[in-house]
Amino acid sequence: MFAVPREKVVRIHASSGTTGKPTVVGYTQADIDTWAHLVARSIHASGGRPGDIIHVAYGYGLFTGGLGAHYGAEKLGCTVIPMSGGMTERQVQLIRDFRPDIIMVTPSYMLAIIDEMERQGMNPRDCSLRVGIHGAEPWTQGMRQEIEARAGMDAVDIYGLSEVLGPGVANETVETKDGPVIWEDHFYPEVIDPATGAPLPDGQFGELVFTTLTKEALPAIRYRTRDLTRLLPGTARSMRRFDRITGRSDDMLIIRGVNVFPSQIEELILKDPRLAPHYVLEVRRDDRLDALDVVVEPRPDLAGDADARRQAGERLAHDIKAFIGVTATIKVADVGKVERSIGKAKRVIDLRPKG
Repeated sequence: MFAVPREKVVRIHASSGTTGKPTVVGYTQADIDTWAHLVARSIHASGGRPGDIIHVAYGYGLFTGGLGAHYGAEKLGCTVIPMSGGMTERQVQLIRDFRPDIIMVTPSYMLAIIDEMERQGMNPRDCSLRVGIHGAEPWTQGMRQEIEARAGMDAVDIYGLSEVLGPGVANETVETKDGPVIWEDHFYPEVIDPATGAPLPDGQFGELVFTTLTKEALPAIRYRTRDLTRLLPGTARSMRRFDRITGRSDDMLIIRGVNVFPSQIEELILKDPRLAPHYVLEVRRDDRLDALDVVVEPRPDLAGDADARRQAGERLAHDIKAFIGVTATIKVADVGKVERSIGKAKRVIDLRPKG
């Protein structure tokens, strides 16, 4: 699928495999240079400046997050701490020791790092971080508020996907934080009806589509991202931006005829101060009908309060029914029961029989 001789391909990456088997992508040296430039632009839009220390907690390797962030930070003239994902206790130690200005990490893992800071008796608001650049998964305004309130920093959205480039296709500006600005000098965006493929006007919700304008090794024409959003006019930058991604067309669950996105349930969880932002959706089948279980944790200070846990579970079940229209069974698990993500959070577990 490469559009240049194989000898011109200087780097291989692969998608994270969200939709199945990972897609292999290649880069020429010009592609790598463009990528570094766009990530540097994204970090600058987030408030980063030359000389800043940047802690990179995206995974390195075939996943584009780690190396994409790394090269962009170096291009901007920053000092890079290439921590990668995992080893959460060590993440906190390095943040304490090296005092980085910026962290680049998935939002779900940022919450895990904040939890670990608190576990160690450290107030996250006292750490050196002033900006978090978060991407690689859909996240809600509620999660942004959670990160900013607990860590005392700006949480900014970076967007990208391996098939189009990697991180740095679009990025929010720290001045407005009103949706990622698409770097339209390199990517042509469209929004289409996910069912029919028909283009939709700016302002209408649909599936985001990109055409690359400058890629050499693996150019893409009208690549369907599966991300659901809408195009909006520019604000802090003249280029168009897109609204917060509400989910993916292939992440959508249909529970007894009701369309359900994990981000919808996340919003409801984050509205309840008794619940922690760690959750997973389990889909099972009862008597030929699909059923939804929401496994969520209480805040650590309420771990031993059975009444508060029960009331929070009842409230969440009520809200899911009232706002989404589906009946869900809520399981308020013990603290630490929901597996912590060190990369993209796995929000849905399908327990339905195969075949």
